[in-house]
Amino acid sequence: MINRTILTGRLTKDAELRYSQSGNAVANFTLAVNRAFTNQQGEREADFINCVIWRKSAENFANFTRKGSLVGIDGRIQTRNYENQQGQRVYVTEVVVENFALLEPRQDNHVQQSQQNNMSPFGNQSDQVNITDDDLPF
Repeated sequence: MINRTILTGRLTKDAELRYSQSGNAVANFTLAVNRAFTNQQGEREADFINCVIWRKSAENFANFTRKGSLVGIDGRIQTRNYENQQGQRVYVTEVVVENFALLEPRQDNHVQQSQQNNMSPFGNQSDQVNITDDDLPF
């Protein structure tokens, strides 16, 4: 059987990082994925896919992404269910992320602040180079 999911989309909000009782890191996030077609009004709709990522990957994901980050994920679809506080059975379908890729340059706040102060983040005030998105190979 094959259970493989590959998605590209943007985070709808910052990943929620927490730790299980056994100390494993786990992060939950929702990925907005544009549909390949438009609706009758000519607007492009999106699907909102719930995702979960575990252990060190969860910590890295939470540290290097934020709301609006463009990411690619590779994983599998999982279904589970539990009983909520009202005694109702709740069914959940989510993507368990095994690998991820950051698909746009990271906006480092330290670098931005240093550039605003006309200083290099490496302490050298001369030789300042300004790079735009047009200069990047992706």
